[in-house]
Amino acid sequence: MARHNDSVERPRRFYAHVDVAPVEAGFAVRLDGRAPKSPEGRLLVLPTQALAELSAEEWASQQQYVLPPTMPATRLAWTVIDRTAGARAGLAAEVARFAGSDLLCYFAEGPDQLVRRQAEQWGPVVEWAGRELGLSFHRAQGILHRPQPEATLQRVEALAAEADDYTLTGLAFGAALFGSAILAFALQRGHVDAKKAFDLSRLDETYQEETWGVDAEAAERAEAMAIEAQMLGRWFAALR
Repeated sequence: MARHNDSVERPRRFYAHVDVAPVEAGFAVRLDGRAPKSPEGRLLVLPTQALAELSAEEWASQQQYVLPPTMPATRLAWTVIDRTAGARAGLAAEVARFAGSDLLCYFAEGPDQLVRRQAEQWGPVVEWAGRELGLSFHRAQGILHRPQPEATLQRVEALAAEADDYTLTGLAFGAALFGSAILAFALQRGHVDAKKAFDLSRLDETYQEETWGVDAEAAERAEAMAIEAQMLGRWFAALR
């Protein structure tokens, strides 16, 4: 019965054709010639054709039902359209909060193989952040919190605040997805691709899976996160 109710509550696909068309404010995603509206009633119009096409692909891929969880780019676009303009300061501060406990700054105490892997794979990205973004991070050993320099957190917040609404929202989304503001900036600026960013964010988990095996529930979550990472990579590329 629960399964039947779930299917009834899903909105059915109500359109046959999806395309993208230039409009005065950018590029509209159109369903049978009309742009869908956000929860606040705003049209799905995006600043670049590539970004609109990313969302349009999600609409076109829907089958009998429209399933929002399978449409991360569209959901992120709705967030920008409805919320970001009034939440920019909070989003920039959120990116800085993730920098304050950035995943790439917390190295394991052991085993040696994992420590070496972290140093070899995380280290160069942290060094890139210092070289290219002017960000200096303290390295922590183990799980105990080590505060980052206040100047670094202020710099992260300023970098995020300089971004346009779509980039800023992507940075906040990426920092949460990866547990790392460094990886969010590295992906946004093309220093790493989406697969690399996601793999780096799961370096510890991958090591545990190699050692102890794969948990089915964790693998399912990881697969969903990998899809979101790929979307975010395309999102940033569409804004360049």
